[in-house]
Amino acid sequence: MNRSLRLLPLVVLSTLLSVSTSIAAEPSRLSEYEVLRSFPPGRLASLSSGDKPDAKGFTGGNRANGFWIEVGPQRGSCRGVIAAVVAGDLALADDCWRGIEVAFAHQRADGGFDAIVKPNGSTSRDGPAAVETAYFFLQELGRAILVIRQSPYENHFHDRLVALHPKLRRAADFLLAGYDTIIPKVGHTVNRVIIAAKAFGLCGLVLDDSRMIEKSRKLIQHALTLRDKEGVFIERGGRDSSYNVVSILFGQVLALHLPLPAFEAALPAAVAWQVTRILPSGEVDPRGNTRTGVGLEPDPFTGKPKTVNYTEVAMALTLYGTLHGDKAVLAAADRVSAYRQENGK
Repeated sequence: MNRSLRLLPLVVLSTLLSVSTSIAAEPSRLSEYEVLRSFPPGRLASLSSGDKPDAKGFTGGNRANGFWIEVGPQRGSCRGVIAAVVAGDLALADDCWRGIEVAFAHQRADGGFDAIVKPNGSTSRDGPAAVETAYFFLQELGRAILVIRQSPYENHFHDRLVALHPKLRRAADFLLAGYDTIIPKVGHTVNRVIIAAKAFGLCGLVLDDSRMIEKSRKLIQHALTLRDKEGVFIERGGRDSSYNVVSILFGQVLALHLPLPAFEAALPAAVAWQVTRILPSGEVDPRGNTRTGVGLEPDPFTGKPKTVNYTEVAMALTLYGTLHGDKAVLAAADRVSAYRQENGK
């Protein structure tokens, strides 16, 4: 035994050895790339089937309208890249990357992005709304870059990632400058607080920026105050079976890259309630929702009432069930996935 260890009191030595053994025995955390590869066959490809950019490089609301509106909807192209990388389909990944290039073609000198008036009459051109649409895009871009780094294909993207770095740096600085606008604007919608946290955290990891990671943790701390007594994430003062799962999904993904013990400890209660909203048919019960599925809130891009996002419900439950080996949650995810495909959701 080392002489310095022999001089330690027996109780202290015993404690040190116990801690050392515990650390050595603790399994390493799986990377998101590894977790996504362990999804049920075909699940990720199905959930990302709508994320390929159109001929103009548009996804989401930009694609639906046929012209550039703002940067947030371009996050779909990032999801497309992730799914393609996980599948090892580099041709598809390159095709989806076009949406990222189109997004940065609209970047302004201040690091934000061009925007026009949305169909509902609002715009994300300036102020807190410009920060919001930027973090909606950047949270998925940061994730895509990290998954690429975890995959065997980083060299394939190397030159593009190098060229992207200064643009991402400017966009991150734009977010940092607008941080104080986030809670006043979206504090009543916890899912958006978590989406902002994901943007700061994941882009902070990409850029090795401790300031962004600190902001991410602060936003997560605030999000944890926005739950009811049973641990369900609240939206506009109540429960919503679509937005509760958005909070679960985006927070889970962030925690895969940036450990968040308090948030991870909060997930079982939120997930347990979510599973009670999955009907035997796989339909997500919207009754009592504060925002979706009950005709209370119009979509800003289409004007139609917001509905339950079945893709995000299936993704969140599949991710949680896979990470925790939870058969009940995986069974609920299977039902939602089948209902989504059968009903074109």
